[in-house]
Amino acid sequence: MNISENLLKIQSTIPANVKLVAVSKTKPNEYVEEIYNAGQRVFGENRPKELKQKHEDLPKDIEWHFIGHPQSKQVKYFAEFVQLIHGVENIKLLQVINKEGVKHNRVINVLLQFYIAQEETKFGLDLIEANALLHSDEFKEINNVKVVGVMGMATYTDDIEQIRSEFKNLNQIFTELKQGFFAGDESFKEISMGMSGDYEIAIEEGSTMVRVGSSIFGVRNYL
Repeated sequence: MNISENLLKIQSTIPANVKLVAVSKTKPNEYVEEIYNAGQRVFGENRPKELKQKHEDLPKDIEWHFIGHPQSKQVKYFAEFVQLIHGVENIKLLQVINKEGVKHNRVINVLLQFYIAQEETKFGLDLIEANALLHSDEFKEINNVKVVGVMGMATYTDDIEQIRSEFKNLNQIFTELKQGFFAGDESFKEISMGMSGDYEIAIEEGSTMVRVGSSIFGVRNYL
């Protein structure tokens, strides 16, 4: 398996305005280094301690994203350096991230996660819940977290039209939030949707950020 060649194949299918997050969770440092040397700089992890260790061991110009759904007690492991947290869906977690941002004197970028799939294993906000969160007094007190967009995962299915419909839904949610809460805020611009099996459909439906793991690194290692 030549993961550098895999990376180049994926890159050739992604427009310049879409960011590729190479999902390196469970993968050894040498895999990350191989595609780093091929030019990849953005990597996604979902295990806090593994992410912290990789940040310490690997080149410092890597842009690290936390792509899982972090527990409040885990944020401290990566708050000092993470560039983006995908998958935030409640005010309690935003408050914890904000507290860590204050501690490290930085503003931490996050994406609000929305439930767009027809699967019980997926999670996230709906538009009503998001409106309530963004209108809340608690949210207005948060100064060290920046909401820069939305993310969501489509249903794991072979039904392409269902996947397309779910991505269209997330794009519409983004548009409504942009108009209702973030008009004029140039930093609110990200629609993170699409993974190895469906990222090309996601790009067609407006994704600005895709998370690709197995198509680059091969089948995931479950440890």
